[in-house]
Amino acid sequence: MADAAERDPPEVLALRRADGESRSLAASLPRLMLEARRIAANVIHGVHGRRRAGAGESFWQYRRFVSGEPSQNVDWRRSARDDHLYVREQEWEAAHTVWLWPDRSLSMAFASKGARDSKLERALIVSFALAQLLVAGGERVGVPGLMNPTSNSNVIDKMAQAMLHDTGTRASLPPSFVPAALAEIVVLSDLWSPIAEIRTMLAGLSASGAHGTLVQVVDPAEESFPYSGRVEFVDPEGGEMITAGRAEKWASDYVARVAAHRDQIRAETNKLDWLFSTHTTSRSAAELLLFLHAGMTVTKNSAPGVKVGRSA
Repeated sequence: MADAAERDPPEVLALRRADGESRSLAASLPRLMLEARRIAANVIHGVHGRRRAGAGESFWQYRRFVSGEPSQNVDWRRSARDDHLYVREQEWEAAHTVWLWPDRSLSMAFASKGARDSKLERALIVSFALAQLLVAGGERVGVPGLMNPTSNSNVIDKMAQAMLHDTGTRASLPPSFVPAALAEIVVLSDLWSPIAEIRTMLAGLSASGAHGTLVQVVDPAEESFPYSGRVEFVDPEGGEMITAGRAEKWASDYVARVAAHRDQIRAETNKLDWLFSTHTTSRSAAELLLFLHAGMTVTKNSAPGVKVGRSA
């Protein structure tokens, strides 16, 4: 007699598979944490904190004096060496909070054949590595609704423990909260949520003046739609199922709808002066890490080599 589970509808089986993959996260975390530390260690040699001019005690650089500035800003000793006036700038040292949100919902467990990481694994690796870089630079890191901001050097362990002991619903988008005006938010999600939900999230997070970055983490199959023949597509979170008789005929419409969805997200982030980017799990995690770290130091209008909407 066939096993009872084999008689369950496809959508139930899909939900069970997704749930099982999600539960296996506990077994995967040590590997993800190790990979995050490795990437952070490789990247940190080329990064000197989120350096900028501001209040602090450490010398940063000399720059040319700008007409109209108070004369007391001039460093006369340095200026005496040549025919120009120079200002001595100190390095900004005021720590503030960066909120990281790696989407841990069921849809993030997806990984197509040949993918090195699932979307969930990639989001966690980058979140862990970014947290370590930020703490090393003197910042505080928190996870909305899960972990209070901390500057502890063991931030990766604290994040992992908070996730392991989290019994709440794994939502796709961060919970509603009011970050400080100078806080920064990084959301790593597949962002397949309806645009109305994304718009509401952005409105809430930006209301206090906080700045942020949305990264859409996707599997290569979600970019190219490499399916043909009869295929059953199941929503791992809602259980809805759609059957395509000839899936290859859906490809062009699928790509167009994905592009339209991204255009809507980009329009919303542009209104708020937030960054928006896409990241495919076939690409380097270190590449995304560098993009995020660099993007935090500047606004979209002054970021050298970083453009809103750039894929990372």
